Amino acid sequence: MIYDTTNSRQQTLFSRARSPLASLPGPWYSKWTGAVLHFHFIRGQRPPYVQRLHEKYGRIVRISPNQVDFSSVTAAKRIHSYTRPLRKGHMYHDLAGGGKFVNIFSTQDFEYHQRHRRLLSAPLSESGLKGVEHVVEERAKLAVQRIGEEMKSEGRADVMKWWLFFSADVIGELSFGNSFRMLERGSENQYTLDLKMVSKLGGLRVAFPALTRFASHVRLPILTEATAGSLRMRAYAQECIQRYERIVAADPTNPKPTLFTKLFRAGEEGMSQLEIVQDAQTYISAGSDTTAHGLTFLVWAVCRDEEVKRRLVEEVATLSEGYKDEDLKVLPYLDQVIHEILRLYASVPAALPRDAPSGGCEIDGCWMPEGTTVCTQAYSMHRDPIVFSEPGRFLPSRWENATKEMTDAWMPFGGGARICIGLHLAMMELRHATATFFRAYPNAKVSYKDGFRDDDMEQVAYFLMYPKNKRCLVETS
Repeated sequence: MIYDTTNSRQQTLFSRARSPLASLPGPWYSKWTGAVLHFHFIRGQRPPYVQRLHEKYGRIVRISPNQVDFSSVTAAKRIHSYTRPLRKGHMYHDLAGGGKFVNIFSTQDFEYHQRHRRLLSAPLSESGLKGVEHVVEERAKLAVQRIGEEMKSEGRADVMKWWLFFSADVIGELSFGNSFRMLERGSENQYTLDLKMVSKLGGLRVAFPALTRFASHVRLPILTEATAGSLRMRAYAQECIQRYERIVAADPTNPKPTLFTKLFRAGEEGMSQLEIVQDAQTYISAGSDTTAHGLTFLVWAVCRDEEVKRRLVEEVATLSEGYKDEDLKVLPYLDQVIHEILRLYASVPAALPRDAPSGGCEIDGCWMPEGTTVCTQAYSMHRDPIVFSEPGRFLPSRWENATKEMTDAWMPFGGGARICIGLHLAMMELRHATATFFRAYPNAKVSYKDGFRDDDMEQVAYFLMYPKNKRCLVETS
């Protein structure tokens, strides 16, 4: 069959011009093409680009022919509702390798997500984490010790490297029952190198889904390497899960607790081993880089502001030896610093796309036709000048008397029914690592040795955010 592509293209352009989205504010080109949005995504600068559109056009912006971004609390509550959430967009299908590697994060299926969340949520709850807090505490102390050793030998330390080792060791031990021991080695292993490569592949899958399909027929080196890394990660995760399963079977009355221990006792109500492996891989990728980057920006921002550092150092110095997370939770200024870091430097600041449901829906008074991709992004929610005065300024004290509007707009972990399942673990890691670091190094400051500059900390975001040059140097006087 021969198609009249000219007529088809004309029909497409006509439908775009007559779409209910045509009247929405936004740059003229967003009616016809997503190329500009795509360009900024490839540069890792989509969030600030979309934010500039919001600053110019308001809280509702058409950012491509079929995508609308909202930056209001009411829209976020509708899109990420607990009771009637919108279905995750096609981006998650691409992230899952075209549906080959589905997990609790990437699944678009409501029932699949609800079943996995029900089985996995208890170990990651605040009460469930009390039994593994010692892992976070011990790894935080070792990370700070290794930072000190590098400062002594090199005159400065790259805290980003050590925070990555810290968070990867923690999530590795909690998921698989054994740590990667990266803090002891002080260097990356094949697993973490594969993790970085697979993260790159995720960005490629989102940006160029057709390219990854093409790669299944024609060998492309970067995709071939990333795929090999993904397979190694899967094999490693499967090996660790099987080893732990044997340990549980050998002594079912007293197994070493992990985030998956209960699943091996759940029988038919549990998960298959493949599902456990896929969720374990997700924990590693989602639970290492995110925490590491948050801690990196925290140390950098605090060390650049003497008044903030003074207040934080004085507060954590009041802790008694042997303090626990319950003691850290009640430190008001520590909590304010963490909230402000996650506002300005959210680890996932980019769009959280959802699909308008069958029949369409109304969001903030605007009709979204069925299949329209609707988005919110923390980067814009956190920079609303009506909600946050001087939104570009690092000002922890703003959270001392936080308004309801501020807490509603704060969404570094997403929101609604699909809010990050690991948020309590992330907050525990942030509290322990921050307190341990500033108790040990109250005079820490940013180091400008080895050519390090503040420009190195420019945010780059595809889905996850990281400092542009992937390092952050500090020293102590």
